[in-house]
Amino acid sequence: MNAIRVIFVDDEPRVLEGLKRMLRPKRNEWQMTFVGSAQAALDALRVEPCEVVVTDMRMPGMNGAELLEVVQREYPNTIRLILSGQAETESVMKALGVSHQFLSKPCDAEILQGTISRAFALRDLAGSDSVKALVARINKLPALPATYQRLIEALRQPNSSLEDVAKIISMDPSMTARLLKLVNSAYFGLQKPVADVGRAGALLGLDRIMALVLGQGIFSDCEPPDVEGFSMDELWRHSMSTASAAHRIAIAEQLDRELVAAAFLAGMLHDIGKLVLAMGMPEQYAKVLKQVGDRPGDLQQIEMLELHAAHSDVGAYLVGLWGLPNTIAEAIAYHEDPSQSPNPKFGLAGIVHCADRLVHRPDIEDVRSADLGLNLEYLEGQGRLDRWSEWREAYATVTQKSD
Repeated sequence: MNAIRVIFVDDEPRVLEGLKRMLRPKRNEWQMTFVGSAQAALDALRVEPCEVVVTDMRMPGMNGAELLEVVQREYPNTIRLILSGQAETESVMKALGVSHQFLSKPCDAEILQGTISRAFALRDLAGSDSVKALVARINKLPALPATYQRLIEALRQPNSSLEDVAKIISMDPSMTARLLKLVNSAYFGLQKPVADVGRAGALLGLDRIMALVLGQGIFSDCEPPDVEGFSMDELWRHSMSTASAAHRIAIAEQLDRELVAAAFLAGMLHDIGKLVLAMGMPEQYAKVLKQVGDRPGDLQQIEMLELHAAHSDVGAYLVGLWGLPNTIAEAIAYHEDPSQSPNPKFGLAGIVHCADRLVHRPDIEDVRSADLGLNLEYLEGQGRLDRWSEWREAYATVTQKSD
């Protein structure tokens, strides 16, 4: 495997020296360049593009956010990280728009190494270079206009509660992803990633959410993609239903509270790769959707054939770059075939796989039916084949309530 090429940018020689010392153990795996200005970084990139740019925020001349804007435009394949001690909200928001993750100084060697290694490893999931470049370019996903409007209205009510706001956000996959990206950026210095919108909302607070939504437009209300065969409303409905089904299955399996919340999130975001592909490759994706039949797993095969990457890989790569927990990225990556998941237990990938199939065909009682498209070998190996009817009943109680 080729060495990962990483450029570190900071105008303070002392900081660069510290980084060199801290990252010495990686010198055989990474090809590292240390430069003192944004211009020097761009010069180095012109000589040889690299996989990762890690930059300070506040520098004379061109600052870190401006540098990453150029990198995003000219080298869309490159992973963009901010490493900064600066914490003014406005500049952090600017940086979050162009960076995949925001790490705060002083940064622990393990966190920095882990972030770079993980972001790089996730690239392998994304398949072709064109898909990697496509995902690297996308930092905003369209939220459903109706949801966006409801959120703004709720935030303008003087008696709005955090719970109201979290409830609205959690009903939209794009908003959910953006909010969690923000909370999981190291700007908030959390010990471990958060996978629950309610908790993310509580950590941010109403004022900060209001500033983000109304002032920064971090939840984009741009137009949904106009792609034949693709419906934003349908994707939203299926995502919501899968989140509910995954949540019910996790409760039925008596998982702990964190995993139950994570199951809801993984269900909500499991198809976000479809939105990325529809936004970034509208013509090619319309061609894919024209060929899809009714058989479960059809879409995945046609995506691989036409685009050399599946929506599951693209979604996993995106949420991984955004710093959401690894378990969520893995659940998205392997929800079509959980037997490929590195987690040997019946975890999130298995739960989302079953939830997705349940939502597509709630009418099918026989777990072995080919029309369901469940991975029977996997479920048998996990000792879960006999759980289908209980999961169906649990999900049916949710759908009856919402009728």
